[in-house]
This record gives sequence, C-alpha cells and structure tokens, in this order.
Amino acid sequence: MKTALITGTSTGIGQDTALTLARAGLQVIATMRDTSKGQVLLEQAQSEGLALEVQQLDVQNPEQIAAVVEGIIARFGHLDVLVNNAGAGYLGTTEETPVEDLLRVMDVNFVGAYRLTRQVLPHMRERGQGHIISVSSIGGLIGQPFNDAYCAAKFALEGMMESLAAVMQHYGVRVSLIEPGPVNTAFVTNAGGQITGGALTQPEQDSPYRPLLNAYLSGSAEVFRTLGQTGADVAQVILEAIQAEKPHLRYQTSGNIQHLTSLKYVDPTGDSVLQITSGRLAPRES
Repeated sequence: MKTALITGTSTGIGQDTALTLARAGLQVIATMRDTSKGQVLLEQAQSEGLALEVQQLDVQNPEQIAAVVEGIIARFGHLDVLVNNAGAGYLGTTEETPVEDLLRVMDVNFVGAYRLTRQVLPHMRERGQGHIISVSSIGGLIGQPFNDAYCAAKFALEGMMESLAAVMQHYGVRVSLIEPGPVNTAFVTNAGGQITGGALTQPEQDSPYRPLLNAYLSGSAEVFRTLGQTGADVAQVILEAIQAEKPHLRYQTSGNIQHLTSLKYVDPTGDSVLQITSGRLAPRES
C-alpha cells in the first residue's frame, strides 16, 4: 500500500484529495494546522472504512515537519507520495501590501512546500522512488490582477519544482505541478469574491485602486460561477498523476486553463496574456 502525506486537508482541494487517494487504496496521512477542523474528514473516512488518519502539521514549523515525516517513515517504512497543498490567499496590490504580509504569504505558499519537499527528498532518493506533487495555480504561470503576493509565491513554487524535477528524475523520484484555475472551495468566500486562507487585505474605500478592484471582483465572481471546478475535480487530476506510469511535470485541471497557458507559451512577448488579464479590470456594463 502506497503511503501519501497531504498538507492543508481541512477543507477544499486538500480534503477532497485525502478522500480520493484513500478511496484509491492509499494509506493517507491528512495533515492540517488545526486538527479540530478535521472531524468531517475523519467521520467520512471512518464511514467508508478508509485508511486515513489526521495529524497536526503547520508548514511554517520546521520541527513539526521533521517529526511528522520521520514518524511516517518509522511507522510505515516508506513515504511514497507528498502532496504540497497547504496555501493562503492574499488580495492586494504591491503598493498596498506590507512587506511583512508578502513574507507571510511566501512562507505559507512557497517556503512551506520547500520545507516539506526538502524533508522527504533524502528518503525518496535513497529508495529510488517517490512522487512529489505540488498544488500550484494558474496564478503560478500567469500573473493575476490584485494577486501580486500570491502569484509571486506560486511562481516561486513553479520555478523550484521545475528545476528540481530535472535532477530527481535521475534518482527515480518524479515531480509534478497541479495547476487549477477557478475552484469553488472555502478558499474563496461569497463575500464579494474576497480571497481568504489566513491572510486577507483589500484596498481602502478611498484607494485609487478601488474602481479597478470592483471591476475585478465582479468579473471574478462571474468566472467562478460559470467556469469554477470543484475540489473533487482537482483531486481526480492529482490521482491521475499518481497513477500514471510516467507522470507529467504539469497538469492543468481544465481545458480553459490549458488554452490560457498555451497563449503564454506561443507568445514570448507576453502581450497577448497581458491583454486578457488587463481586460478583466474594465468596468462591467450593467
């Protein structure tokens, strides 16, 4: 039985991924910062008789990371899959985002995944097998308005994992990035499309950015309504990557995202993508 460690499983993509992998026959260690939020996941797993347990893990705590990973290896003898899913959103422009907030967003979304990956690599390298999967975002490939800090973190995650993948292939360890677009989970609330997840900011009402932000939020609400996937949809893509004989480096979770990312790769100037993202800030007609 393969053993999988998943971070950020209290809600959304992480919770759905934990159940999906357990249903596929994996031993799942579902981790979250606040285990009091894991009751729904545990009850569902128990009702289905799944091999799933919940453990506390804060991706910002190096000592806790080491203890959890070493504990899994000691108990099961191996760790086959790491799913870096824990993350936090942040809404704000560079001008209105304090540096300390930027550092916090980078620590949760990028450095946390770096810590976990670095901790499991010696074990996977020595065994000559393993799969590191990181949940990125379309925002890790294409910058999104008012997501400066969040996209910076996801771009960093993409760059690190792409660099790592080339080396680890020679040791039998595969690296994959999962790139969702809009996903209707608890990560996005219904309160005006605000981004949540442990860090939240919005320009003040008298901010010069307010008209553009209002247009962005209005357009985003429509995008999520018409194109939004579920956490279960993304979880199925993660399972596909795990089960693949030769997993890809990148998996976009929908055709719409595949189309958008293709524009970036065929236009090295970046102008075509900028035209699309900037167009999202135009006032919507009533």
